[in-house]
Amino acid sequence: MIIGVPKEIKDDEYRVGMTAVGVEMLTAAGHQVLIEQGAGDGSGILDEHYAKHGADIAPGADRVWAQAEMIVKVKEPQPVEIEKARPGQILFTYFHLAASRELTEGLLASGATCVAYETVEDTAGRLPLLEPMSEIAGKMAVQEATKYLERPMGGRGVLLGGVPGTSRGYVMIIGGGTVGTMAARTAAGFGAQVVLDIDLYRLRHLDEIMPPNVTLLHSNPQTIRKHLTIADAVIGAVLIKGARAPQLVRREDLKTMKPGSVIVDVAVDQGGCVETIRPTTHHDPVYTVDGVLHYGVANMPGAVSHTSTFALTNATLPYALKLASLGVDEAVRADPGLARGVSIRSGALLCEAVAEAFGMSVEA
Repeated sequence: MIIGVPKEIKDDEYRVGMTAVGVEMLTAAGHQVLIEQGAGDGSGILDEHYAKHGADIAPGADRVWAQAEMIVKVKEPQPVEIEKARPGQILFTYFHLAASRELTEGLLASGATCVAYETVEDTAGRLPLLEPMSEIAGKMAVQEATKYLERPMGGRGVLLGGVPGTSRGYVMIIGGGTVGTMAARTAAGFGAQVVLDIDLYRLRHLDEIMPPNVTLLHSNPQTIRKHLTIADAVIGAVLIKGARAPQLVRREDLKTMKPGSVIVDVAVDQGGCVETIRPTTHHDPVYTVDGVLHYGVANMPGAVSHTSTFALTNATLPYALKLASLGVDEAVRADPGLARGVSIRSGALLCEAVAEAFGMSVEA
């Protein structure tokens, strides 16, 4: 199979879908790899690194999209890329389709088969291709909240960890999955008070592993509203597999928050769990609504591209090898968890969560 790796063109996206070791392993398995010139520059992987291990360096994206039977990316195809996709082609990347009807309809019309990183499952029902980026985003969420709480950035001027004789900052984390767990650990390391809201079974597990300054509370509208009034920073870490994130913080709730407090909604790529959140970029990351700073960067791990690329491709490469060697049909028969990643198959929508988000029908 011919595998193509284009350069990411989403704003401020510096990751790349494959490292040199991926090229080495795919070519050793008898496949051809096309890498767009400069695709790995943002992650510190130069064209010569790829070429040394057998990649064919393509001068532009057109050749990659035209010749590749499978495209391996990081972020969802942008409009100009959707135009290049074709029937029979496999697209293997993050899609977050439930957040965009336009993206979903464009990919359905392309006739391509879309295998979404974010819904591939392992035998335990975990999300192995989403987890590494969730780990990074969780840690970064607190890092960004800390930065934007600084007064020159428009925040309250609060140091989360405080110093002796002053109050520590207060962080509320909505959601206790991988993002929420990493965010809680990071915030606790600053010495901040932390509230983590999620279901009871998860709370019991987290109670065993979290430091004592992490307070675990069951998530419900009253609890969220109460702690919004005292939070200096709110981290949105809600995930429903393949679906749009539920809106748990409403516009009217912002009026009860402290002026200069910060919301970092990591769920923004799935529509966000805060009603007033919208996607932003690393170059223009924040905006203010009712005195509350909103951070809505939808590709947070892209800022630490070297770390993120290697963390991501460590997880995705075995699946790319399986798809390349077996093809989609055989690969999903051999791996039911991989089958859950097939959101669109040759123009047919297969993901129920996406269909529900847009009132569409799932085809058998």
